[in-house]
Amino acid sequence: MDSYIIKFTKDLEDKGKSIHTIIAYKKDLEQLSEFLKTKKIIDPKDVTEEVLREYFEDIKKYNLSAKTVSRKLNSSRTFFKYLQNLNVVSKNPAILITHPKINPVIPRVLTEIEYRALRDTARSDQRTYLIIEILLQTGIRIGELCRINMSDLKLNKKEPTLFITAYGSTPEREIPLNEQAVDAIKEYLTIRPQESKCDNLFITKNGNPLLVRNIRTSIDNTFKKAGIDNAKVNDLRNTFIAHHLARGTNIFVLSRIIGHKRIATTEKYLGKIQLNTEKLPVLPVL
Repeated sequence: MDSYIIKFTKDLEDKGKSIHTIIAYKKDLEQLSEFLKTKKIIDPKDVTEEVLREYFEDIKKYNLSAKTVSRKLNSSRTFFKYLQNLNVVSKNPAILITHPKINPVIPRVLTEIEYRALRDTARSDQRTYLIIEILLQTGIRIGELCRINMSDLKLNKKEPTLFITAYGSTPEREIPLNEQAVDAIKEYLTIRPQESKCDNLFITKNGNPLLVRNIRTSIDNTFKKAGIDNAKVNDLRNTFIAHHLARGTNIFVLSRIIGHKRIATTEKYLGKIQLNTEKLPVLPVL
């Protein structure tokens, strides 16, 4: 079983799946493997639907969220489908097991006061300010922000843009930059270490790329200083999406800009969020 898990994760890597997906699936399958060992099952061919149902009943003791259980089921389904394609198993034992019901969560969006407080608090540090400004004004993911290179910025164009390179299942795309974002970028470039040979936009004082965990910590600290409770990094992306929908941006254009694979993912914001956009800075016209 364990050797097949290794081959499966290698196959996910070869297909360009997200590193986060690969890590999550690997951990899920390792947990399943440990359960199967307690049942003296080490060959995937001996895994039945009944055994898997017993496994999903057993993990209830961990009080996992419905979303986590659903992901674990996806991990099992995808794994056994992979083994089925290799003719290791004759059928997928997870295919008839149903997903738990997941109650929709209303996306957290910054209020006007929080929006302004966060930006004002961050101004004391130009790098942190730019990080927050780009996330608020473009709606990109933190992983995408971490991978921005100097060459991805097109500031001299009549309509400045930021190019996002393809990564894993995330498509490449070009995002318009508004005046607030461009000004913040130019201010940061005046203090960015010039001697660094690193092409990353965000670097440390020693010229090394700034890691995602450092960026996340910086944003969390700014939330705390600004007195914003129960906010996460992804809420900046939520705010961008909700802001544009409130202003009437075409949902198909918005979905492409933010890199959603399915329009339904963008639609979940409709009718669930009320946002006063009258006094917020004007975002780029998409």
